Amino acid sequence: MKRIIPFVIIIAVAVGGYYFLKRSANKVQPLTPTSNGGNQNSNQSPTADSNVAGAEPAHKLGPDSAPAKLEEFGDFECPPCGLLHPILVEMHKQFGDQLQITFREFPLVPTHQHAVAAASSAEAAALQGKFWEMHDMLYEHQKDWHEAFDVRPIFEGYAKQIGLDVDRFKDDVNGNVVAQRIFLDGKRGHALGVKGTPTVFLNNKEVPFEQLPAEKLSVLIKAAIDANK
Repeated sequence: MKRIIPFVIIIAVAVGGYYFLKRSANKVQPLTPTSNGGNQNSNQSPTADSNVAGAEPAHKLGPDSAPAKLEEFGDFECPPCGLLHPILVEMHKQFGDQLQITFREFPLVPTHQHAVAAASSAEAAALQGKFWEMHDMLYEHQKDWHEAFDVRPIFEGYAKQIGLDVDRFKDDVNGNVVAQRIFLDGKRGHALGVKGTPTVFLNNKEVPFEQLPAEKLSVLIKAAIDANK
């Protein structure tokens, strides 16, 4: 019998999921300048000053020397996160080595029934060096699996498509290493006051949700780069 993902993950992220559920009443908001998204308060920009590290090594695109460092707390089943995904792809292409993007797991339960399974799939893929390939697959095909009854065969299909050892993938999905990484990212998120997704920090300062559209986020990133020259 496959091992069940430790209950501790559910505890770690349930508070965030419950908060998001109460605020949004399950209504999907588009990623627009007027959307409040997952931020605590769109009029404030809290600073990420927590010493809680999260899972290490973290999933990063871009060098540690980058003057602009963006950290996203995301949920693969979250529609606004899905809308943010191509924006961050664009930012990565636009700024290259001047920008480092870090992804942190923050599955919202019980709001999103497949969020933990998706996070586990991404982390299992990471154990074979294919985190970002699975990350992209999950977001780009979010609508294909969001309402599925059983996502396991779908995610196993993705694993095959990106060239993973599927048998190992199936074992790792339910393993302690994957569970611990999700727990640690959730712990960091809660320590920083993250209550919904997507929540984004730029150089340790929270980016208001209405600043996440590409044209506005680009300005913030450029300012962060210029400030470090």
